[in-house]
Amino acid sequence: MERELTRRDALAALAASGLAAGVDTGAGGGAGSTAERETLSSREAASDETESPADSGADRSSPFTERETETLVSVAGTLYPSAVTGVSAFVETYTVGRVRDRPAYADGMKAALETLEQYATEWFDGRYSTLSTRDRGALLRQMGLVNADPDPAGSDPERLRYYLVNELLYALYSSPTGGELVGIENPPGHPGGLASYRRGPSSD
Repeated sequence: MERELTRRDALAALAASGLAAGVDTGAGGGAGSTAERETLSSREAASDETESPADSGADRSSPFTERETETLVSVAGTLYPSAVTGVSAFVETYTVGRVRDRPAYADGMKAALETLEQYATEWFDGRYSTLSTRDRGALLRQMGLVNADPDPAGSDPERLRYYLVNELLYALYSSPTGGELVGIENPPGHPGGLASYRRGPSSD
C-alpha cells in the first residue's frame, strides 16, 4: 500500500525537530512548543487548500543548488521504503526549513553532499543521482554508513550518517505519514494524544 508524503508531513517533521514556520527553538530535536504547533496547524490548513503534494515542495529561498537537491532526494529515495511516494517535495520542504537561519548546519549538509558525490564518482563513475537504485544502496553500504556513528566533525561516513542518513530518516519517521509505517500515527510535535504511542504497529 502506497503512502504519500506531503508538505504537511514535512512541516510536522520540522515541528517535531523544534523548528516550525522557519523558527529555530533551540530544542535540539525536541517537540515544538504549543504556539509553534498552532502556527503549524494554521499553515497546514492554508497549504492544503492551495497546494497539491506534487507542486508544494519547491522553495525559491533554498540554500541548496539544484544538483544538491537532486542528491538529497536520491538519498532519501534509497533510504525510504519503496511504498513511499511524494519524496521530492517532502525532502525539499523539510531540508529548506531545517537549515533556514542555520548557515553552519547548511554548510555541514552541503559538505556531506559533496563528499558523497566524490565517492560516487570515484567508485561508481557517476554522480549519485545518476546511479541505479542498486548502486546507490551499494555505495552507502560500502562507505560503512549502516554502522557508522553520527558525528558532524567525524570521518566521512560519520558525517554522512549525521547530516544525511539520520536527518532524512528522522524527517520521515517524525512525520504523520512516516509514523504510520511504524505504528506511530501522531509523532512528537504532531497533535494527537498519547494513545498512538502505546499501540504497536498495525496489522495491515
